[in-house]
Amino acid sequence: MVRHNNVIPNGHFKKHWQNYVRTWFNQPARKTRRRIARQEKAVKIFPRPTAGPLRPIVHGQTQKYNMKVRAGKGFSLEELEGAGIPKKLAPTIGIAVDHRRRNRSLEGLQTNVQRLKTYKAKLVVFPRHARKFKAGDSTPEELANATQVQGEFLPIENVKVPMDIVSVTADMKAVNAYAKLRLERTNKRHQGIRLKRAAEAEKEEKK
Repeated sequence: MVRHNNVIPNGHFKKHWQNYVRTWFNQPARKTRRRIARQEKAVKIFPRPTAGPLRPIVHGQTQKYNMKVRAGKGFSLEELEGAGIPKKLAPTIGIAVDHRRRNRSLEGLQTNVQRLKTYKAKLVVFPRHARKFKAGDSTPEELANATQVQGEFLPIENVKVPMDIVSVTADMKAVNAYAKLRLERTNKRHQGIRLKRAAEAEKEEKK
C-alpha cells in the first residue's frame, strides 16, 4: 500500500480525444478567395487607394512605446482646420477623422497638418457626374493621368534622431534640477489663485 498522505491515482484516460481534433483543410481555398476578393475590391473602388483612408502620425502610449510613432485612428479637428479641410469633406476624400483626439504638442500638430497638405496636393478628385465639374474637382488632364496607388501611401517611418555626446561641465553640475522641478510644480499649482488675487487687487485699485 502507498505510504504517506498521497493523492489517490484517479486518471481518466478514456476521453476519445480523436473526436475532438479540429482540422483546417480549407486554408488554401480561403487564401485564393481572399486574393480574388481583394482584386475585385480594387477594381470596384478604382482609382482610390486600396490601403484604406489616410491616418495621422501619433506616438505610442506609456514610457515603453512613446518614442515610436504609428498610425492613429483619425485626424483631429484642429489638424483639419490647419490644413484647410472641412471636417465633413474629409471622410469623402479618404481622410480618417477622430473628433475626440486632442493635440497635446505643437510639433505633432504641425507634422499632421503638413501630412494633410502633402496628401491634398497629390489628391485627384473625380466628379460625381462625368460632365458636371464642381469646385474642388480635379482638371480633366489630371483625371486622365490618374493611377491607383498600390500598397501603403505616405508611409510612417520611425526616424532615429542622432544624439550629440557632450562632456558634463561645472555649470551643469551646479544646477539643482530637482529643486527647479519642485518650484515649477508649485508655480503651476498656485497659478489659478495667484491670477485671482491679482485680478481682485486690480479691481480694488480701480475703486
